[in-house]
Amino acid sequence: MDKFVIKNSSKQATMDKFLKRKLIVSQDLSPIRETYGSDLIEHSSKKSHIDLETLPTDLGLRKKILEYHPNDQYEIRRAYLLKGPCQPRSHKFPQRDVGGVLRRFNPKWFKEFGNWLEYSIKKDAAFCLCCYLFKLDIGKQAGGDTFVTGGFTSWNKKERLAVHVGDCNSAHNQAWKKCEDLMKQKQHIQEVFRKQSDQAKIDYQTRLNASIDYVRFLLHQGFAFRGHDESENSSNRGNFLEILQFLVDHNESINKVILQKGPKNMKFVTPEIQKDIANCAACETTNAIIEEIGNQFFAILVDESRDVSTKEQMAVVFRYVDKRGIITERFLGLMHVVDTTALSLKAAIESLFSKHGLSLSRICVQGYDGASNIQGEFNGLKSLIMKENGEAFYVHCFAHQLQLTLVAVAKNHIDIASLFNLVSNVLNVVGASCKRPDMLRETQAAKVAESLSNDEIQSGQGMNQEIGLKRARDTRWRSHYGTLLNLISLFASVINALEVVEEDGSHSG
Repeated sequence: MDKFVIKNSSKQATMDKFLKRKLIVSQDLSPIRETYGSDLIEHSSKKSHIDLETLPTDLGLRKKILEYHPNDQYEIRRAYLLKGPCQPRSHKFPQRDVGGVLRRFNPKWFKEFGNWLEYSIKKDAAFCLCCYLFKLDIGKQAGGDTFVTGGFTSWNKKERLAVHVGDCNSAHNQAWKKCEDLMKQKQHIQEVFRKQSDQAKIDYQTRLNASIDYVRFLLHQGFAFRGHDESENSSNRGNFLEILQFLVDHNESINKVILQKGPKNMKFVTPEIQKDIANCAACETTNAIIEEIGNQFFAILVDESRDVSTKEQMAVVFRYVDKRGIITERFLGLMHVVDTTALSLKAAIESLFSKHGLSLSRICVQGYDGASNIQGEFNGLKSLIMKENGEAFYVHCFAHQLQLTLVAVAKNHIDIASLFNLVSNVLNVVGASCKRPDMLRETQAAKVAESLSNDEIQSGQGMNQEIGLKRARDTRWRSHYGTLLNLISLFASVINALEVVEEDGSHSG
């Protein structure tokens, strides 16, 4: 995976794309609806159209709170609680005949029952503010609607005020508790809803960030994700889950929201989500490559090969000059092709270009191997592309050319063929047992130490590193050069190892 994936700038884009494509945070509001009512939940998205400043203060002029629209009741209740009960203490309360005696409202009652008692000048009656706002519909308990609509006027029965308050579970005290809860910000319905929503989002992003970080790490290092046995009793659950468990053991904030302590329906650690995040990372990497290319021309390098599942895969690589003027090669992806005919390969390339908004007209060079379906003069892939873009010149892949040249020379030139045959025999003899490579390393280490003590070689960072013999491979032309280079560096030690082998052979005979 290209290092574009590891850039921090792409992390947020990867996460945003993943959220949009696959996972949406869903909040279960049923407990809140049961506690506070669905009308208050729905209210959070709508604004009141009632002018709260013009609400009548006198209860004699008010209409029942339940007569207002459900979306407005919350704001109206809160507005009345902020204003407080209507208590015209300086008003000249009129007298009335009660039981043959002239009586009137006693303003001293405001002091005794001041947190809820109201007086209506228009109706010359007493009311209860909290019951007006939150009265339960439970019949005539505690006077029914007396303290809400009709008003209390029995001035000679002050004890009725205490009776209205009742015990701790009375309708009045339940209404008063709702008033207190409404005015306490931490218990406010919007605050509860916001906290639940914010915390759920934080936990969600923590889990998602953890999964994205592990996927990016494994992609960057080229490690496998899955394990043979990913059950909880397994001793090795695979790289992804083992790294996740390691971080959980050392990070308390992640430990609270993932694995055993996470939601039972959490899917961030499932193979499906791992693949989705990896696909998102691949998309972001590809988009970064396409963006870096911009509108300039580029060369296309294509080769096909059969994988272990016997599927024919076509690899596509772009070569271009980046914004810094440096020639850059980027692997764009693998594409499965049904067959290796020129038409199938061209159709696959066109499909890839169409997906990323590219055009064959921007190809300036084609680089392939020498197969007939690729470089065919009339029906090869390079000819089909040149029919649409005459400037997309074909250049035989230099690596393939050099490999073919080296193999041909090695097979037909007696001296070169003998050299590589001799080198192969030396590698076979030295690597025939585990003891001989160990002996070779010890001998070479002793020679390096002796040379350093005699100032024959210099020391420094990256110098005098331990090396070994490498085998040449027919499909990798550079491997022949590396084989000869290492053999030259270890030549004296190899001679010593061969002498020991010869001596052991003579003694055994």
